[in-house]
Amino acid sequence: MTAEGATTIKRTILRDVIRERIVERVLDGTYPPGSRLVESAIAREFGTSQGPVREALRDLEGMRFIESRPHRGARVREVTIAELGQVYPVRAALEEVAGREAAEHMSDLVLDQLQVELDQMRKAAEANDFHQQLLHDVVFHEIVVETSGNQVLLEIWRSLRIEARTLISALKTGADLRMIAEMHRPILEGLRARNAELAGREMRQHIEFFGSLVTHTPHSVRGSVGSHAEPTRKVGEQHGEQVISPP
Repeated sequence: MTAEGATTIKRTILRDVIRERIVERVLDGTYPPGSRLVESAIAREFGTSQGPVREALRDLEGMRFIESRPHRGARVREVTIAELGQVYPVRAALEEVAGREAAEHMSDLVLDQLQVELDQMRKAAEANDFHQQLLHDVVFHEIVVETSGNQVLLEIWRSLRIEARTLISALKTGADLRMIAEMHRPILEGLRARNAELAGREMRQHIEFFGSLVTHTPHSVRGSVGSHAEPTRKVGEQHGEQVISPP
């Protein structure tokens, strides 16, 4: 691997870790709605340049978890449970189609790749390695969607920012990592059987299950994320607005 390639991987990992940490703090109320997220302060915490921080914030802005305005920086939005749940019916429909079409194009090579991802999810669950679990979970689904051969479907699926939404679902619901891993087994069995109806149904039910967890797991008395939780750390005030520097 070239030095440039290694640098790119390191920057991608940093972006993912920073994004995960920000999401955790939004969900637990450390970063309440309206709080400014200061790139330079977050970069100092992680000992990195502002580039990976900017990329992480851009990911979260694309999900409407934060909002950015010229000369005002990035701020945490109040995100309702209903808003978080809106993507799941869409994703369930997309992945049902993907499962059906992938079953018809399935090869032994792709099945082996899916088995590797499932095995890695199990390994990550045993090690309680949340980041690796998330990584292999998303790759599993992406392989299925890619195997469908439907480029439009793939583009729409990727536009949903699946990795970040999977992160939010897992963090918010506290779902057991072993359970998450094993829920992929019926999907693989349907694909291994080249059974389009079964594979599509398992894909849809898998996504709908997580959608139901997100929309039915209470987080606050008024049903919004991080909007009424007491911040776990005190932060400074500047011109009447809360400015977040990482704890």
